[in-house]
Amino acid sequence: MSDGTATAEDLDVQLEKHRVELTGYCYRMLGSSFEAEDAVQDTLVRAWRSYEKFEGRSSLRSWLYRIATNVCLDMLSAGNKRARPVDLTDSTPLARAALSPRPDNTWLEPMPDARVLPTVSDPAEAAVAKESVRLAFMAALQQLPPKQRAVLILREVLAWRASEVAELLETSVASVNSALQRARATLAERGTEGAEAAVSDPLDAEQQKLLERYVAAFEGYDMTALTALLHEDAAMTMPPFDLWLRGTPDITGFMTTIGSACAGSRLVPVAVNGLPGFAQYKPDPDTGGFTAWAVQVLEISDGRLTGFHFFLDTKRWFPLFGLPLQLETEADEVE
Repeated sequence: MSDGTATAEDLDVQLEKHRVELTGYCYRMLGSSFEAEDAVQDTLVRAWRSYEKFEGRSSLRSWLYRIATNVCLDMLSAGNKRARPVDLTDSTPLARAALSPRPDNTWLEPMPDARVLPTVSDPAEAAVAKESVRLAFMAALQQLPPKQRAVLILREVLAWRASEVAELLETSVASVNSALQRARATLAERGTEGAEAAVSDPLDAEQQKLLERYVAAFEGYDMTALTALLHEDAAMTMPPFDLWLRGTPDITGFMTTIGSACAGSRLVPVAVNGLPGFAQYKPDPDTGGFTAWAVQVLEISDGRLTGFHFFLDTKRWFPLFGLPLQLETEADEVE
């Protein structure tokens, strides 16, 4: 083995150490699971190709973040802002419910925790990281201009110093502080604190019990039990459809009419967007087993479910979570 090969292998190892945290950064910037992973791959390829020019004046980590930021800013130049259904339309009464899809690039996408949240020893740091990928915060980030978005993530989520961010963005500390102030004001106007911030990390005993009751109610398709778990203003969304419902009567009404084929589903726990979630498998009458139907992301506040969001593009989401598209029988377990 030549020295050049050894150096190349060592560089591969060094770059890979940063993949998860870079994916988290790009995901917060872009709001898309797959675009984030593409951005990180592009970042690592650019780093590999230009490593000889890296003079070590900053850390390898800082240099990678500079490249990743430029990649994301280039990708955001088209101006697309990903969103949740609740950001685009008013809720629809059940009587007028219609399933109208919008293009994939409309939607904020779910992301497995393991792909974006590095293992850290500080519980406070871990909690901040989880909060920063939750759906409401992610949706608020998408409303910020791209450079404000980068400043807020680097300063508030990753705890970089203003001088470090200024160097990365090739601007002044005063400009960074001004951008951060404007970004904070925008997020304050949107009211990102609230329902999702109430989720403990890890889940406390009461929240864990709530999830157990939810699984029993959903798998049993028991609308009375489900109603008891939902906040009266709970929201239900179903991307890629722009329809969303608010309040237990419309939600349970939808589930027993248009959504009635979900009766008898099985739920498999997943860790998604720093929140509790489930992979939902719907009964498959053709095989007698269960077929992938949705990745569910749940929001909790004050002992009730305030939101549950069904991401329905299963051919994209289930492989991302390492989940099969079919369960053969009720006894099947997903590792």
